[in-house]
This record gives sequence, C-alpha cells and structure tokens, in this order.
Amino acid sequence: MFRPVDISLLVMFRIVFGVLGFVDVLGTILHKETRDNLTNEFQFKYYGFEWIQPMPEWLILIFMTAMCCLGILIALGLHYRIATILFALGFTYFNFSEVTQYLNHGYLFCWLSWIMCFIPAHRCASFDVQRKPEIYSDTSAQWHIYLFAFLMGVVYFYGGLAKINTDWLRAEPLLTWLQYKRRLWLIGPLISQDWVAWAMSYGGLALDLFAVPLLLFRRTRPVVFVFILLFHFINTLIFQIGIFPTLSIALSLFFFPPDLPRRLFARFCEYFPKMGNRIKEFFASSDLSKMSDEYVPPSPAKQKITIAVLSIIIAFHLLIPFRHHLIPGNVAWTEEGHRYSWRMMLRGKTGSGYLLIKDVQTTKETKEYGTKHLTKRQRRKMRTNPELILQYAHFLRDKAKEEGREIEIYAHIKAGLNGRKKQTYTDSTVNLAKEEYPFFGHAKWILPLE
Repeated sequence: MFRPVDISLLVMFRIVFGVLGFVDVLGTILHKETRDNLTNEFQFKYYGFEWIQPMPEWLILIFMTAMCCLGILIALGLHYRIATILFALGFTYFNFSEVTQYLNHGYLFCWLSWIMCFIPAHRCASFDVQRKPEIYSDTSAQWHIYLFAFLMGVVYFYGGLAKINTDWLRAEPLLTWLQYKRRLWLIGPLISQDWVAWAMSYGGLALDLFAVPLLLFRRTRPVVFVFILLFHFINTLIFQIGIFPTLSIALSLFFFPPDLPRRLFARFCEYFPKMGNRIKEFFASSDLSKMSDEYVPPSPAKQKITIAVLSIIIAFHLLIPFRHHLIPGNVAWTEEGHRYSWRMMLRGKTGSGYLLIKDVQTTKETKEYGTKHLTKRQRRKMRTNPELILQYAHFLRDKAKEEGREIEIYAHIKAGLNGRKKQTYTDSTVNLAKEEYPFFGHAKWILPLE
C-alpha cells in the first residue's frame, strides 16, 4: 500500500483529468438545454441537498468559466492543491443542483475530483515544480494507483452485473435505440440491423464482467485493453456520451505498470528528440535530478488513518450498488436504488400523462402537464421517475398553500420500458400531496411492471 512507485501514471492522469474537466464544463456552457435546467425557477432536488438554489444565467456562465480555468490549472499542475479543492467543490455543486442532470460519469467524476485533492500528482512535470523545485518527487505511494484501478474496476464489474437481466439478455434497449440511429451517415444502415444490437449487448456484458480479471494478468492485459478501446470507440461513434469513454480508457491504464507513461515518453523522445527535449526543459529545472530525495513512508499513525479512510470508501462502493435488491420491484421501472449503482444504458423509458389537481374547497379539477414550471428535459424525465413526480406534486401543493388553497394531487401517468407498450405507471387514487417518498424503501403508489 505504501511502497514507492513511479509517479508518471499519476501525472498523465492529472493532465487527462484536467482536460476532461475543462471539456465537460465547456460542453455545459454551450448546451442550452442544460443551462435552462440549471437556471429554471423549479429544480428537482437530491434528498439532503434541498438547500441548493438555482443561479441566474449570468452567474452560471461566470461559475462555469471559472471551472474551465480550474481544469486547465489542474492539467498544468499550477496551484494544484487550491485548484483541485475548488474544482471538486464546484463540480459537486453542479452535479447535485438538478436531479435530471444525473449521469454516471458525472457521479464518478465527483469522486475523482475529491480524490485528486489528496493525490500529489503535481510533484512532477508541473508548473508547481517550476515554482517550488523542493516539492519534486518521481515516486508516489502504491495505494494511489490501487485506488484509481479499484474505482474503474467497480464501474466495469457492477456495470456487468447490472446487465444480467431479462431485458438486456433480449438485446433491449439497444434494439430500440439503434433503430433511431438508422439515419446516421454511413454507419446508420449497418448499426440498425438487429444482429448488431445482439452483438453489442452480449459483447458489452462480457467485457464488463471480464475486463477487470483480464486486466490483472500481464499476458491478457494488452488484448483486453484493445477491446476496451474498440468498445468505447463504438459507443462514442453511436451514442456521443461525452467524456466517459476517454475517462474510462485513462482509468483502465492504472492496471498497467506505473512507469508506462515514462517508458512511452522515452520512446517518443527517440523518434522526436527535439520536441522531447523541449518538453523536458519546459517542465524541469537543471538541478531537478538532485532534488529527488529517497522515499520516506508516512508514519504508522498516518498509515492507519489512510487505511481506515480507504476502507470506508471501498465498502461504500461495494455495498451501495446492491441496495436496490432490498427494495421490491424492477429497479429500471421504479427507479428506486437506480442512482450510484452503475446501471448504465439499461433502460429506455417513455412516459405521458398529467397530474390532476383537485381544489378541496371548490372541488374544481385542473390538469397539470408541467409546461409552465418545467423545462422540456424536466418534463420528459419526470414522467418516467416516481421520485420526481412526487417532488413536483409537493411543489404544486406548497405553491397552492402559499396562495391560501388546499389541493389534492393525483398522478395519471403511463410509461413504457424497453420497447414495451405503455402501461399505467402510478396509482391515480393516491393523493400525492400527502405522500412522502421512502428514500430507502418502496413507494406503494408505483404500480408494478406487467
């Protein structure tokens, strides 16, 4: 855990992480639908994060621009500690400000952001070393490598376990999704054929389940890494899923020897000596080789604290993805226990309907479709997620209460899952204005999947 290893793999990841952080936040700035969600008067909240309030659009733009700058500072290794802490705070705030923006890779990036605050990835090939040569080190602790490899292993393996379900084994939702891609230039006619969906379903299942065991062995490591590259290239080509493919590839490299980037850079210098020497001169001072002291392991007390914290992190990631098994019903249908469980690309859901609002005093009934208070994305997500249906019902209830009215709210929602016909999703006889969402249990007003 605490033996010294080459730091070059951490340096490489620092650069990749900073660049991906910049790209992801920049994409948010340029994507109007996301900006609309973040600035809308009503936002769906994570339980425990109700205190987060929407920003005006001008402040969101300033906030995101600052985040882009922090990503660049991290990549360059300039003011690294401050930049990583501020980036972790900002990225976590962004990801927990609106439920409908949840993405698995965003959740993973939050964890990585906080871990980077404690990883000394700036102690080599960085501007911080130029400013303070005394911090230089060409080694880091083995547990730094293990932790990143573990997180990627969790994503792969739990993603594979989640795919062992009846829908995925009948190639859904890929059969449905790939039909929507049939008009893609050049590849559309090919990928819309049924056999492609079946091949991708079972190929993805096999890769997720066996990637980690095969990456652990030196002989099979290069072969499975080629399949990982191919897998993520195909996903990027077809689904355009942001930074996740590049991030996964970078994290998969932590299964390789830690000195891999150093050896690759040495090979690069052989072919391009002038460019390689310039890079060396840019990131290093003439006395750098004299400044690398022998590795001094942390004290026994610090080692115990480190192991305790890592044990908590590991236990959390091993147990949380299983929590939906304690809740009745199909998790893809009920959404209860879906988040933080690496259930990636497993469900294609469509929903329609409205909330029926009944005024207790006048008995007047009105239909609420969400067009006044919700963005297009929020409406689409709400109709397929009971937690969001209830949150919006409570928002309408509280708004009516402020106006001095008492109302009852009944959800008339239908939903379809993975190519099935739409069926009644919610019990329209239950008054949602009086219901509370069971965060660790099952909401009985969600009707079972037929």
